[in-house]
Amino acid sequence: MPLDSTLQTIFAQAAASGAPDLTELPPEAARAVYRQILAAADVPPADVGASNHTIGGPGGALPLRIYRPHREAAEGIVVYYHGGGFVLGDVDGYDNVCRQLCDDSGATVVSVDYRLAPEHPFPAAIDDAWAALEWVAANASELASRHARIAVAGDSAGALLATVMCILARDRGGPAIAFQGLVYPPAAAGSRVDFPSRTLYAEGPTLTARMIDYFNGFYFGTEGAPKNALAAPLFADDLSTLPPALLQVATHDPLRDEALAYGQCLLEAGNDAIVVEYHGLAHGFISMGGAVRAARLAQQQLAQALRAALRTSAN
Repeated sequence: MPLDSTLQTIFAQAAASGAPDLTELPPEAARAVYRQILAAADVPPADVGASNHTIGGPGGALPLRIYRPHREAAEGIVVYYHGGGFVLGDVDGYDNVCRQLCDDSGATVVSVDYRLAPEHPFPAAIDDAWAALEWVAANASELASRHARIAVAGDSAGALLATVMCILARDRGGPAIAFQGLVYPPAAAGSRVDFPSRTLYAEGPTLTARMIDYFNGFYFGTEGAPKNALAAPLFADDLSTLPPALLQVATHDPLRDEALAYGQCLLEAGNDAIVVEYHGLAHGFISMGGAVRAARLAQQQLAQALRAALRTSAN
């Protein structure tokens, strides 16, 4: 399956420009480069309202950015966790993605600026993600004009956080989550399982094996990843009674096979799950809707699934 022709052009231009290897940079410098990468193929800002809020988190102040649709009354709330390997990414870098998700879905979107490694290793991101979810649940009636149901969504590391929130909410008796939107989750994060796609796409074209090791080293530290559902939900003892899921995967992604395996595990555990593999796309496509048509279609599919789930669950 060839790589999307537009992506081929983008990656060729990036190589010609001498774009640095993120693994050769310290985290702070890598974060600045990552913001530039996200902006290069993003969609134009959608016309939605946006405001910054700060709540009390387990590590102190926890910033959130809240998006509200202008074209219609908000139906439901989507808590969005950004990608970046638990080391990169922030609400600014994912601003356009969340604006577009808000506009397409008609839901209020709450983007969570969780703490990053190596300054804040595992499980700081999970603790912040949970604090944000609890705050949204406590304030749901103020965040959505109608149908104050909650969904979670995220890409890459953020997708892992989203699905872990569903597992924790089940085990802790709430908050109720109506749906989970998972975009190329690292479902076996930190593990050494030899998935074929990790070898096939070890050199990218976007995420590489070196980058995975770079992220895991900072996030999990010298002790390595713990063998539990919070680190690698693919190996959870129990994946039953979880919210319905849409799981989106790219063919040209070292995480493809573990994400597909996670989708299969959700189905085998009796959950409703739709797994969609985007042929010709690479890891990171959710931020490429401004340049790649199939990536824009993926954004729309995620938004429509969230819209349908939030409204259906309210009936």
